[in-house]
Amino acid sequence: MSTASDLPPGAVDTRAGPVIPRGGGRDAITGAAREIFAERGYHGTSIRDIAKRAGLSLSAMYYWHPSKQHLLAALIEESTYDYFHRCDEALREVGDDPADRLRALVRATVEYRVQRRIESNIGAQEWRNLEPDNRERLAGLRRSATQLWADIINDGAARGTFRCAHPEDARRSIVAACNAIAQWYEPAGEIGLPDLVERYTEIALRIADHRG
Repeated sequence: MSTASDLPPGAVDTRAGPVIPRGGGRDAITGAAREIFAERGYHGTSIRDIAKRAGLSLSAMYYWHPSKQHLLAALIEESTYDYFHRCDEALREVGDDPADRLRALVRATVEYRVQRRIESNIGAQEWRNLEPDNRERLAGLRRSATQLWADIINDGAARGTFRCAHPEDARRSIVAACNAIAQWYEPAGEIGLPDLVERYTEIALRIADHRG
């Protein structure tokens, strides 16, 4: 049996699986939860399954997350904040022209849906399994994301950049199209990410009736 002195520097002995580097517990848990939620769904996954996949003891799991529900909410929250960060960076790179801002937001969203497909699908499919307090809190983030799109399209309609008769319907259509990418896109398929971004940018501008 190994002892603490047998361990490499910077590692801890979990006694229930492989040695996990210090500070790697949270990442290991998040990665394991992401994989198993995607494979089995929320109700088909136990906290023990996640701990085993992460190579951690149950006590180590509970140190980071007191419940499976807490872990689901944390995963959705983290991925949502990552989306906001990407959108913020994209919008900082352009001026105030509504068409340029719509292009930037479409690009950030398409890239996010491709690069974080698993998290996107978990957020869409497991939302109904959030407990009321978590759902209410995270719904505020969703409303903030909706407002990003609405502000750009409404501004474009007010300035005559977009000529869509129904800006709210245009927003819904564009967002739905971009979000659906996570469900069908295959990185090894015929469409590369740059081409996908260009294609959906054209679709969004057409829906908004941009006549630049």
